[in-house]
Amino acid sequence: MSRPARKKGGEPRPPTSAYGGDSPSERAVWRLRSRGCWDDAAALLEPHAAHGSEAAIRRAALLVERCMFTADGWEEAEEALRAAEGAARDDDERGAAACERGHLAYAATVLGVRDRADEARAALGRAAALLGPDAEGRAMLDFRRGLLAEHLSDSPQAARAAYRRAHAAATAQGDGLLCSFTWRHLAGLALRDGELAEARHGFRESLLLREQLGFLVGMAPALVALADVQPEAEGARLREEAGRLFRLLGGVPTWLASRLPG
Repeated sequence: MSRPARKKGGEPRPPTSAYGGDSPSERAVWRLRSRGCWDDAAALLEPHAAHGSEAAIRRAALLVERCMFTADGWEEAEEALRAAEGAARDDDERGAAACERGHLAYAATVLGVRDRADEARAALGRAAALLGPDAEGRAMLDFRRGLLAEHLSDSPQAARAAYRRAHAAATAQGDGLLCSFTWRHLAGLALRDGELAEARHGFRESLLLREQLGFLVGMAPALVALADVQPEAEGARLREEAGRLFRLLGGVPTWLASRLPG
């Protein structure tokens, strides 16, 4: 499987969609997001979101991601989504907003907050109808459709196909963060099929990308995933490292707590 495009110096690029560009304020949004400070990152975008649809969608995406990691902040995310949907000016923006709504509904379902599976499927279907074939948001849409196929429909073959499409598009776009997610989920499917070497490779690639990007809030899950396919001693070391990061970040992602040493 191909690796994501690299910027000068050999490092993968963080996703442009995470902060919208390369200005100091936009890079600050990325730094806050990568440390799990979603409220602070959203606050930086709020003045722009009031006057621009792209910033409104990025702000909603941050608050939806916070729900996925913390199982909290649902009302704020819903409010931000409604604002983004109202501000969208064209089909690509309406599709991006629908993709975020689908992800919020998916998060509520898999975290056991409320069964919103039908809403998740409908929203991602709407996003697929709205987003053009070459739209940047297609990669994320394919990844999220893979999540639904794997975790809500128990269809690993459909999930694998969606993850591979997402990985190819993310690689072409140079979106290292999305590639870290596609590597991890493809590795999870490989493990499910008993392909240990393939799973180990994918989990390592996911962890490496998160290290290179400085996506600190995603490090503990990547470490635990890799620990599951390592010999016992190495697995224990990785889980200890994950536990230290988990505590450093105030216990996020919350769903990881049961898999870490006490």
